Amino acid sequence: MELNISNLTKTYDNGVKALDDINLNIGPGMFGLLGPNGAGKSSLMRTIATLQAPDSGSIQFGDIDVLKDKNALRRILGYLPQEFGVYPKLSAEDLLNYFANLKGIANSQDRKKIVKEVLEITNLYAFKNKSVSGYSGGMKQRFGIAQMLLNNPKLIIVDEPTAGLDPAERHRFLNVLREIGAQHTVIFSTHIVDDVRELCHELAIMNGGKVLFRGSSGEGTQLLDGKIWKKKIERADFDAENAKFNIISSNYNQDNTLNIRVYHDQKPDETFEYANPILEDVYFVALKQDAIHV
Repeated sequence: MELNISNLTKTYDNGVKALDDINLNIGPGMFGLLGPNGAGKSSLMRTIATLQAPDSGSIQFGDIDVLKDKNALRRILGYLPQEFGVYPKLSAEDLLNYFANLKGIANSQDRKKIVKEVLEITNLYAFKNKSVSGYSGGMKQRFGIAQMLLNNPKLIIVDEPTAGLDPAERHRFLNVLREIGAQHTVIFSTHIVDDVRELCHELAIMNGGKVLFRGSSGEGTQLLDGKIWKKKIERADFDAENAKFNIISSNYNQDNTLNIRVYHDQKPDETFEYANPILEDVYFVALKQDAIHV
């Protein structure tokens, strides 16, 4: 099933235009929605999840008109927001059994089976008797995925799930998402470029409520081929170099020098050398230029 978003707009009461004529087509698999905090990603996620209404536009998932038949989408939707509450004195197994009952799985054997399946998928089965309040941040996020999978959703929305996770927890969580992404349409919202590079073949870059780029990572880097240049500079020279060349990104070396990357149609000067474009370049150029077109 394909998700089609057409001309979606949303302006809040304070005048902030959170969604500015969004158009996206999203098919099965992992789709990355990449952008800085405040880009409009969560507003788009909440609108798709029927938690808020847009000012105009349409959303179609398969044969479901999402804005006209919210309950039809909710029956096949899995949504993991940035933060979610839990019942701290219940074990993971008991809590999932409770959620499964709420979702209409009345037969106790059916509930037992699906609860076991989602605990295994999320690598939480060994901790099924532990109170969710005692889970680490990454385990709580995986528990969020587990409860989300109870109704076998066709569309899954995951909003900034790795923020605050340590590297090991992030790795385990991404592995879980990778597994479920093979069977579902998953929209994965994040401001972390590495998350999208590791998980998603297709992506969109958002900022200011607009889609600045839509395509694959390979398509984005191909557009920048021959236009990314790098060199090493002293830290004290950063401001001067930035004023002259409009640096798109930089990183420190152990000797406290900087490696800088710039976007330019041709070699800026003889001090630069060619750099192979990477997804970070696509991201930063999109933010700087306010659009990259495939």
